[in-house]
Amino acid sequence: MAETLTIRRPDDWHLHFRDGDMMRDVVPFTARQFARAIVMPNLTPPVTDSASAAAYRERILSAVPDGIDFMPLMTCYLTDDTDPDDLARGAAEGIFTAAKLYPANATTNSAFGVSDMARLDPVFARMESEDIVLCIHGEVTESHIDIFDREAEFIERHLRRIVRDFSKLRVVFEHITTSEAVDFVLECGPNVAATITPQHLHINRNAMLVGGIRPHAYCLPVAKREQHRLALRKAATSGSPKFFLGTDSAPHPRHAKESACGCAGIFNAPFALESYLAVFEEEDALEHFEGFASLNGPAFYKLPINKATVTLKREPHKVPDMLTAAGEDIVPFHAGETLDWKLVD
Repeated sequence: MAETLTIRRPDDWHLHFRDGDMMRDVVPFTARQFARAIVMPNLTPPVTDSASAAAYRERILSAVPDGIDFMPLMTCYLTDDTDPDDLARGAAEGIFTAAKLYPANATTNSAFGVSDMARLDPVFARMESEDIVLCIHGEVTESHIDIFDREAEFIERHLRRIVRDFSKLRVVFEHITTSEAVDFVLECGPNVAATITPQHLHINRNAMLVGGIRPHAYCLPVAKREQHRLALRKAATSGSPKFFLGTDSAPHPRHAKESACGCAGIFNAPFALESYLAVFEEEDALEHFEGFASLNGPAFYKLPINKATVTLKREPHKVPDMLTAAGEDIVPFHAGETLDWKLVD
């Protein structure tokens, strides 16, 4: 039984830093583990142009602890009125690594998202010609569609058409949660990939609902049935280059999560690698962990693999019940649980 595991330094291909004091206090958790991270643009107001993305990147960099090499990779928040020229210019200047599609009101701070997918076709065409990655939150938002069916519905209603009509566009299906999403990604060509979060590998929808409402297990897209969790675990640990690490870490103060209308989001950044590694060990797939965490994402984004390495050792440790950021209590993923692996500082 291995007691240590050393891999190329990984990257997080999907997370939320927020802004201001919250951003300042959560950035170090990610920078400690990852060399790069795709940063979500759903601030208030959202990051919709290259100037605001460049400014946000500087604010993030100012929060990185001294002596740590970390680079935020910025994304453009797509709206019905996105300017393809500004997006292309921002990508050419190295400001944008990708663009993010939120269906309007699909998740936190997505009110400015896309209300009519067809209106974005000129943007998709420009992204395809400029080879800009499209990151998609894949859920429909109509109130009559059951929340547990919204990802599968999005695939049939929108994603199949986008992939068909823009066959050279590189698409990342973000934080997939269903077996339908796994099957869709696998049946597509090499220009379609997906990120998978640690929480969707560990929990199913019972975690939110059994024994009372458990708001700290609530995120969007919501965790689904056990059959979907198992499909995600099989995909993540399979060695397929089409799946890679994206935490979707999303910090919220405890009082906001435990309110009458609790916020969606799970703060998993502090122990993300240890959380993922637990799954790979349980699935007897440690040999595929470096690919998922460190190799597949850079290959898809056409970026170099990190030269540095990180080491995890077998050392059981208890996750704190509470952490503090921006002067607020935050409950981390796995709070109060014991993880068997620990990142070596």
